[in-house]
Amino acid sequence: MSPATPLPPIAQAATYAIALGSNRRGLHGRPEREIAAALEALGNVLARSPTVASAPLGPSNRRYANAVALITSAEDPATLLVRLKRIERSFGRRPGRRWGSRVIDLDIILWSGGAWSSLGLTVPHAAFRTRSFVLGPLAGLVPTWRDPLSGRTIRQLAQSVDRKRPRD
Repeated sequence: MSPATPLPPIAQAATYAIALGSNRRGLHGRPEREIAAALEALGNVLARSPTVASAPLGPSNRRYANAVALITSAEDPATLLVRLKRIERSFGRRPGRRWGSRVIDLDIILWSGGAWSSLGLTVPHAAFRTRSFVLGPLAGLVPTWRDPLSGRTIRQLAQSVDRKRPRD
């Protein structure tokens, strides 16, 4: 390579917040074990929250085990989403009804690059601001990380979703 030949750009690693959820036994056992195995499959885990239990959204009757992990990756969000979907399939997840029971669910919540939008993916996750089972664990890891759209910290978002709502 001559001195005049430019070098290819070096991919910078980004930090991602990934939500993990499970409410059905799978290849690795009970939901908590599915989450642990998914963390191993993700790789490059910087930190993880404790696993918390939450009530199901939608028609499922089974409680969920939920956690949040911070990972590092040189992948852009769309490429990482492809990898997350591949991991879900390898765990036995199949397309089905929305909010049904599942062996594993992996969602990109935030990334250090700010906002991202492409076909089939929006980061920050569209519903994360209303989900205490995501915000609570995330606040334990990165309380001062800011939502790039609202400018509020994760701690502020978690506190606002946990406040009791007035009854009509």
